[in-house]
Amino acid sequence: MTRLSDFDALSFDCYGTLIDWETGLLTALRPLSERSRVPDDELLEAYGVIELEIERENPGLVYSQLLEKVHARLCDRLGVERDDIEAAKLGASIGDWPAFPDSVEALRYLKQHFKLVILSNVDRMSFAGSNRRLGVEFDHIFTAEDIGSYKPDLRNFEYLVTELGESGIPKDKLLHTAQSLFHDHVPANQMGIASAWIDRRHDKTGGGATVVPEPLPHYDFRFVSLGELADAHRAEQD
Repeated sequence: MTRLSDFDALSFDCYGTLIDWETGLLTALRPLSERSRVPDDELLEAYGVIELEIERENPGLVYSQLLEKVHARLCDRLGVERDDIEAAKLGASIGDWPAFPDSVEALRYLKQHFKLVILSNVDRMSFAGSNRRLGVEFDHIFTAEDIGSYKPDLRNFEYLVTELGESGIPKDKLLHTAQSLFHDHVPANQMGIASAWIDRRHDKTGGGATVVPEPLPHYDFRFVSLGELADAHRAEQD
């Protein structure tokens, strides 16, 4: 039976897993929501589809700038006028998105037992704001800006495995820890990387701002929060 303590490193998706990106997005998109009168769930679902489209079209574009394009296309899809100021505010909002309540304490505990790694569809500058909120020093930070592509592109996971391998962490000692089944668990399966699903939307219906894959991928662990993962590791030490 696989145990959390079998691993030496945890690689994290950040937004949706450590940072409450849906709350952050809805706050930044509130002016558009009010203009379009679209319910939050529909707005998030439309956002998720459009973000994926634009990431595929612009794999080398810095994430904050990519969000401006997402905003423009979202306006078009919802039938409202584009607003460049609103779009710029969305792109600049990433560092303001809140951490989940359990993230900081759980990361501090996990830091004592694992190497902590970020693998995120974001740019370095935006992540710096989020990193301050998370209150821990990550051992490695790999962003879409560094890699030149966005998850679920396998290049991101190949980069992760290569970089960690060079630092002495083999693939079989890595546990990828993420909320998004589509962006993270599907490619982790394809790469043969063990994974833990942080099911942040366990009490909600639908996929929210994350596309739901068909079929659903395999995952080695499921927790509803990062705090629950940390508690499970503590229990293994008893």
